[in-house]
Amino acid sequence: MRQVGVLGATGSIGGSTLDVIARHPERFRASVLVAHRQVDALVALCVTHRPDLAVIADPALEPALAKGLAAAGVHCAVASGSQAVAEAAAGPLCDTVVAAIVGAAGLESTLAAARAGKRLLLANKESIVMAGPLLLAALDEGGGELIPVDSEHNAIFQCLPGGRPDLATSGVRRLILTASGGPFRGRSRAELAQITPNQACAHPNWVMGRKISVDSATLMNKGLEVIEAHHLFGAPADAIEVLVHPQSLVHSMVDYLDGSVLAQLGNPDMRTAIGHALAWPERIDTAVAPLDLAALAPLQFERPDTDTFRCLALAFQALRAGGDAPAILNAANEVAVEAFLGGALGFLDIANVVESVLAELPAEAVVDVQTLVDRDRVARAAARRVLRHAC
Repeated sequence: MRQVGVLGATGSIGGSTLDVIARHPERFRASVLVAHRQVDALVALCVTHRPDLAVIADPALEPALAKGLAAAGVHCAVASGSQAVAEAAAGPLCDTVVAAIVGAAGLESTLAAARAGKRLLLANKESIVMAGPLLLAALDEGGGELIPVDSEHNAIFQCLPGGRPDLATSGVRRLILTASGGPFRGRSRAELAQITPNQACAHPNWVMGRKISVDSATLMNKGLEVIEAHHLFGAPADAIEVLVHPQSLVHSMVDYLDGSVLAQLGNPDMRTAIGHALAWPERIDTAVAPLDLAALAPLQFERPDTDTFRCLALAFQALRAGGDAPAILNAANEVAVEAFLGGALGFLDIANVVESVLAELPAEAVVDVQTLVDRDRVARAAARRVLRHAC
């Protein structure tokens, strides 16, 4: 019986994880549930899953959480604040942690779970983008397992021998990440000038949160995944390729020196990757519909348009720059996307903000978490300055 801590329980990944857990009560139990500010949603999940601990990240909402749980007849420990989230991830109430807190806010708890030797199911790509070397060092320190939950990296994990082997000795030539192309595939820059947040969040294939939906629309999400693949699998930038695949059925591929290309296919449903990561090395039923290969339309693949969708090129630029450039990229993007969702920035200007901040802050070595947090703060301040001038 795996005791699972779900960090970001009220989000889309959290919901899919809890759905898989509920289908296998003999194998998994949601023992720790963590949310940011959605008290009512967290109480409802606690009623269903009866965890040992419920944590709300905003300390001001702890009394409301405790009151809601008492009224619902749920008896579990209650805590709040970022330190409590990290302690829950590292603590004895769970042996498996699903890291699904969106953005840089998930870094501390992800590192804590890694140091504690948990089975870490990584859905928070920003943690490894910001602090890849630190996260890998924490995994070595704790001796736990890291299994990627992003559909693309989980696909690569499934197509490699042993999950995360040395690529050179395994005969791997390159990793091929697929991208749906988002809702604006094929459009010109002129056609994207007046894009609204609701249009950007209307992904054609996946149901996701608003921030990641915008990242998918700009192709920044794929850029972050390129950086993630570099750290997860030890692949240099030149050995990582992105192909647009609008059907979202081939989730990624591994190209081998002998001419073989292994691909992982499946319907676009995150429960496939989550179920694989929870049960690995076994397989379980996740209620995802099987592919009807005979009924599928032809599968398309094309090169990404990095002149129109510049965020992908900026991510490769940050990866090649090394050091904390990926963290700078991520911070600037988070600020820009927040401004876009709030109606204060144009869609095409997201890339402009990121590019300006990367130019202002040359890469520095990643020394420790505090230095990284300080640089993240500096990058966000720089992005806000750029926004003020842009607006």
